[in-house]
Amino acid sequence: MVKKVQFNNELKSISEIDLKARIQEDTLRLKKLSFAHAISPLENPVSIRTLRRDVARLKTEFKNR
Repeated sequence: MVKKVQFNNELKSISEIDLKARIQEDTLRLKKLSFAHAISPLENPVSIRTLRRDVARLKTEFKNR
C-alpha cells in the first residue's frame, strides 16, 4: 500500500515526455518478462502482475493530463 502511494506521488512530479518514455520502457520490460515466463517459469511470477499494474497507473496518469 505504501509503495503504491509513493509511486502515485512520484508520478505527479514527472513531465509528460518522461512519463511517455517510462510507459514505453515498462511495456517493453513487461513483454520481455512475460516471454521469459512462457519459456521457463520465473522465480517470482508476481512481478509480472505488479509491473502490469504499474504500467496501468502510468497510462492513467498520462490520460488524466
